[in-house]
Amino acid sequence: MHQKIAREMNLSETAFIRKMHPTDNFTQSSCFGLRWFTPASEVPLCGHATLASAAVLFYKIKNMNSMLSFVTLSGELKARREEDDIILDLPLYPAHPQNFHEVEDLIKTTIGNTLVQDVCYSPDTQNLLVRLSDAYDRSFLENLKVNTENLTQVENTGKVKGLILTLKGEPGGQTQAFDFYSRYFAPWVGVAEDPVTGSAHAVLSSYWSQHLGKKEMHAFQCSRRGGELGISLRPDGRVDIRGGAAIVLEGTLTA
Repeated sequence: MHQKIAREMNLSETAFIRKMHPTDNFTQSSCFGLRWFTPASEVPLCGHATLASAAVLFYKIKNMNSMLSFVTLSGELKARREEDDIILDLPLYPAHPQNFHEVEDLIKTTIGNTLVQDVCYSPDTQNLLVRLSDAYDRSFLENLKVNTENLTQVENTGKVKGLILTLKGEPGGQTQAFDFYSRYFAPWVGVAEDPVTGSAHAVLSSYWSQHLGKKEMHAFQCSRRGGELGISLRPDGRVDIRGGAAIVLEGTLTA
């Protein structure tokens, strides 16, 4: 039923919150079960749908707690409210160097002859991270025509479930400074392009922290909707990702 609802919603992910025990109360309980479904399949981690779930509990249901925990396929995730934002406590996933020639067909199909500076792979998330040349800027990434139609035929081994394109940020000037930019594509799980992706930033945070030598970063995902993320690497090997959420639609599902 979850999968049928997600297919009907036809959004990157549809989140389903459940009580851990029948006697629990959505207003008073601090721990809930959480699952996420794309139109095609269940996924093990979705950051922005977790943030949205916390926003509904905090702002709509009026949950009394300052921190919520969610039991998920990726373990326990926590969300806490701080001023007007919500901060997610997510796992931090390392990305390891990947031989370019092993994934060259996939990259060429996706972005053509765009210059690539680095390629890494995250086995935990099955995400391929492709860093574009530092010669490019934000507008190039935003306007880049990305072909996702044939990716599932080019890569059908099951190794890759998502493709991250990322670019080093630019110093502040007339525009706000960001440490890095990204876009995220996952046609293997039914998502052509995801607007803002917490799970991808669990990989990006690890990668860019090593390359920039920073624990605190400010990121922007360059989808059509776009989204800013505040990133803070924690001493316990996890990452805090800060973002905002707004409830824009409310309704009732009928049979």
